[in-house]
Amino acid sequence: MAPPLVMRSRTPSPPGRQAGILLACALACILSGCGGDASYQWGWYIFNPNLPKGASNLQFMLTGLWLTVVLSSCAIALAVVLGLILALAALSQNPLLRAVNRFYVECFRAIPLLVLLLWVYYGLPVVTGLQFGTFVAGLVTLALSDAAFEAEIFRAGIQSVPRGQREAAETLGLSRWKTFRFVIFPQAIRHILPALGNQFVYVLKMSSLVSVVGLQELTRRANELNVTEYRPLEIYTFLVVEYLALILLVSSGVRRLERRMARGHR
Repeated sequence: MAPPLVMRSRTPSPPGRQAGILLACALACILSGCGGDASYQWGWYIFNPNLPKGASNLQFMLTGLWLTVVLSSCAIALAVVLGLILALAALSQNPLLRAVNRFYVECFRAIPLLVLLLWVYYGLPVVTGLQFGTFVAGLVTLALSDAAFEAEIFRAGIQSVPRGQREAAETLGLSRWKTFRFVIFPQAIRHILPALGNQFVYVLKMSSLVSVVGLQELTRRANELNVTEYRPLEIYTFLVVEYLALILLVSSGVRRLERRMARGHR
């Protein structure tokens, strides 16, 4: 009697590999002119590193990449700190602190980011009498807006820790601060790490709006280069590739950190 057939399931490809394959296919279609105007003459010479002009254009664009990373990293750091403070206010027994949290979260989640940026850059100096540069205006805007989302993420993560963990810490004689620092907060971070990674990606993408007020980041550099070279398809394709590479790199780092923290927890 023949042995029964055994169906073996195929292990799915990692998400990063699938994203890389899709990106490679999309770029192949774009660069080959698939479905487009066959008479179009591609002008990738504007980014040819072997030409003086191409090397200058590459350096011009990559400098904007560095400014985007610095702006987004500083904004997410400030937003995390402010969001944690707001989350603790929401969990406080003080009704005034809870009201401050609710007012902040509801207001800043409702204001469009571009509108908030324009108000910070043009309106806040009138109110405070202080002059803000484009970097500071973008940093303040991104941090204030993202802090409202971070506050809800932290609040949900802290509340997701079982109550038995707090009771066990109290049984051991830990103070409220030590209970939060050594028991509650580490577990909450493991729960909310994917959401924090998503917010970092969100801030990276939204940083492109700061180009409206003149910050020399990726999008602003692409716009200025297009004025001199007038090759919008090539320049904005290169801009898309820069953002894709940056965000895929950040997503890969967040997933690796998740796996490391999961192994440590086990």
